[in-house]
Amino acid sequence: MIRRALSCQAAVLVGTASLLLITYLGLAVDAAQHHLMPFDQGIRGWVQPMRSSVLDGPMRTVSLLGEPTGLIALIVIGSAALWRPSRRWAVLLPLLMAGTGALQYLGKWAAARPRPNEAPWGFPSGHVLSLAVYLGIVGFLLVTLTERRRRFRVLSCFACGALLGAVAVSRIYLDMHWLSDVLGGFTLGTAYLLLAIWLTQSLTVPRPAVVPAGIPQDALDSVESRV
Repeated sequence: MIRRALSCQAAVLVGTASLLLITYLGLAVDAAQHHLMPFDQGIRGWVQPMRSSVLDGPMRTVSLLGEPTGLIALIVIGSAALWRPSRRWAVLLPLLMAGTGALQYLGKWAAARPRPNEAPWGFPSGHVLSLAVYLGIVGFLLVTLTERRRRFRVLSCFACGALLGAVAVSRIYLDMHWLSDVLGGFTLGTAYLLLAIWLTQSLTVPRPAVVPAGIPQDALDSVESRV
């Protein structure tokens, strides 16, 4: 039964990651041809008139989380916090985040679509890609490693999602990205996250014990269901 549950979990993770990758590829093909999605100009035209000195400061502050200095600080804090509950994830976190750097470089190089403010290499949004992975790992570990009440875990995951959404909005507000850039970063980052979780879980699942000959399969399944 445990093996069946793990197999089902793997199918969900890989299947969802595949759909996200297909979505990303569709966005990337348009970006490589320097095409915009129908909603890109409309969203920009709706957001930019809202800019004001009151909002500029908070938006720039939130956006700093996705800058290299902000990400390094988050990775150091995350690895330190994970060292006692899970040294495996404390080591994996910086490695996985290094992978996001390579992903966004390749994605930006392949598309080479300018940003709304005419700066180069807009697609996909590196801020959103990196934080989708980081905050996704945080949410996953809060659910799987903590023994706190379900309400705390749900609220923590919601906070991670809200923070990612705030960074995404800040990138559009600051005229650094089109909405399709943000969607590209989210789809690629989330696909990478799901595949990383699947691979990590697959490599760390304990091997089943050798069962002596003569024990019925029904008895083995009964024992597994009690574990």
